[in-house]
Amino acid sequence: MTSTPSTSDRTPDTPDRSAGKLRSAVLKPVFIPASIVILGLIIATIVFARVAGDTLDDATSQLNTWITDGVGWWYVIAVNIFLVFALYCAFTRIGHIRLGRDGEGPEFGTVSWFLMLFSAGMGIGLVFFGVAEPLSHYVTPPEAFGNAPQSDDAARESVGLMMLQWGFHPWAIYAVVGLGLAYMSFRRGRPLAVRWLLEPLLGRRRVEGWMGHTVDTVAIVGTLFGVATSFGFGISQILGGLEFLGWAQTTDPLIIGLITGITAVAVWSVVTGVHKGLKWLSNFNMSTAAVLALVVFLLGPTVFLLKAIPENAGAYLSLLPETMFHAGPFASDGWEAAWTIAYWGWWTSWAPFVGMFIARISRGRTIREFVVGVLLAPTAASLLWFTIFGDSGILQQREQGNMLVEDPETGEMVVDSTTALFQFFETFPGVLPVLLSVVAMVVVVLFFVTSSDSGSLVIDMLASGGSTHTSTTTRVYWAVLEGLAAAVLLVVGGNVALTALQTLSISTAAPFSIILVLACVSLVKAFRHEVATMPRYIQVLPPTDEAEPDLAPAEHRHRRGPALSTTLYGFAPTASDGHRPGADGDGARGDGEPESPIISYRALHPSDVVIDPETGDPVEVEPVEDPLAGEVFDTPEFEHSQEFLDQGGQLDDDGNPRPETLDGLEPDGRPQDAQEEPRPAG
Repeated sequence: MTSTPSTSDRTPDTPDRSAGKLRSAVLKPVFIPASIVILGLIIATIVFARVAGDTLDDATSQLNTWITDGVGWWYVIAVNIFLVFALYCAFTRIGHIRLGRDGEGPEFGTVSWFLMLFSAGMGIGLVFFGVAEPLSHYVTPPEAFGNAPQSDDAARESVGLMMLQWGFHPWAIYAVVGLGLAYMSFRRGRPLAVRWLLEPLLGRRRVEGWMGHTVDTVAIVGTLFGVATSFGFGISQILGGLEFLGWAQTTDPLIIGLITGITAVAVWSVVTGVHKGLKWLSNFNMSTAAVLALVVFLLGPTVFLLKAIPENAGAYLSLLPETMFHAGPFASDGWEAAWTIAYWGWWTSWAPFVGMFIARISRGRTIREFVVGVLLAPTAASLLWFTIFGDSGILQQREQGNMLVEDPETGEMVVDSTTALFQFFETFPGVLPVLLSVVAMVVVVLFFVTSSDSGSLVIDMLASGGSTHTSTTTRVYWAVLEGLAAAVLLVVGGNVALTALQTLSISTAAPFSIILVLACVSLVKAFRHEVATMPRYIQVLPPTDEAEPDLAPAEHRHRRGPALSTTLYGFAPTASDGHRPGADGDGARGDGEPESPIISYRALHPSDVVIDPETGDPVEVEPVEDPLAGEVFDTPEFEHSQEFLDQGGQLDDDGNPRPETLDGLEPDGRPQDAQEEPRPAG
């Protein structure tokens, strides 16, 4: 059995490691079903729009309500499971496990790593909802929390409420995928694919079979529509900005033209490669977004925002115990479906994409460092962003009342999510409104380009069985498919295009959320063996020459007892005459001082040992089975993992793996000379 599915499942572009090159390897049992499902959903959307006709708006809204009511309660439970799992891994002994080889240091420094996590937390959603979402919770607060519209309480709690969807919980979703991929790949040598998160639970044979194919197919479908949803939000905001500035009117040709142009830039980024395309765009975009936030902070109500930062942090933490379990069973305003449930589906669909990114930049860190960094850094970045833009918009509405627009159907004053940011920019003097609006639209475009490039790479890796060397042709295919999905949904969706995008994102993410819950169970099973075999260390200090103070007779009695046990791996006990080896120079360090040996040991719970009924002595340690033991993979990930060393692999003088040291084993871990028993005929 090889590390990747059999050659009968692959296209002719099979990796040829013997030739010293890695070519793309499309995994047909994943690539073809994923493409069929995605194209089928796009076609079904077109057919649904034609059948619904004039009732498209009502039909789409009813479908969205049915889906959110059907899966909303499950999302609330699932995201809390993910957060508990992440915290459990961080603050138990599991947190000491290193995502790489033992003793391996982090690949990136702490500052660089935090900045990259910050960049992962930035996206089209922050720009689209930066002003609109806090302002919406201020103008139309959820009825379940009892705040009157545009009241002081609604203003104080608006950012705190929305941080539920942008704080610890979404990043716990990403942490499950990122932690699982980093552990299974960097430490245990598995390919970078979601299916391997379930290996401790299902076993390698099932993971490489139809079950694994199904898992990666679900991950691809969810990821593509998650990226398409973000693309849809971005295009809607660009159209809103062009209309607000009076430069264009929204038409189907304009929508298709914008999507075609942006997709073309994304394809250019794919073709030119990471160093020439994606890296340059990512650095430029992050710098531009940071400058945009800094300008608003400095030219806006700076002192007010400085006060709002700790206020919002406190509101988020104080509301979290109540909001994290809120599913709205008695609510009738639809706030939970429109915001919380929609976000949980959106974030879950993005989990393979973002999870793989944070996994690839986190090699060498401990699980504790990983979880704490992944939860804290992006949450802090989101809090700052929404405080700067959201509270500035709320303050503008409270003082000037010019941040709302009239709903043409109901006549009510509401927040327009697509134009709220540009309305806010109108409050700045001179040419700044136009300049800031143009910069914001450029940021949205570049966010999608980088997301499309990275997303197509992640999808292509999943469609190639976890191979990190994928074909440019297939990456272009996925990038074009992302643009096509967004275009179809925006054009045929009409007035409820964004609702259609959210509906599709929620529905496609539901099965993947079940996979992630199973992944938590699977990873805990693997971690149990790591923790059970993880040594602890003590250092035995040598005795000092200083005379001990006189002790009372009772204290002397308490100090009497047997000498130190000789079971501590050769550490010599104190002799009956009080002499300890090394105290008079034998076994001493070069400076004549006695050595302080470091001793490894395992702390055992009484339930972990078997007691001899005759002697009462522990005679056997109950073994904790390693569900991943004995598997060998012919992949670069395996050669650079701790599992490679545990299987007997060796490194050369430069620290590079020597795969020939494992030549005595087949890729499935069996000795080469092992013969399978003949199967009986018939």
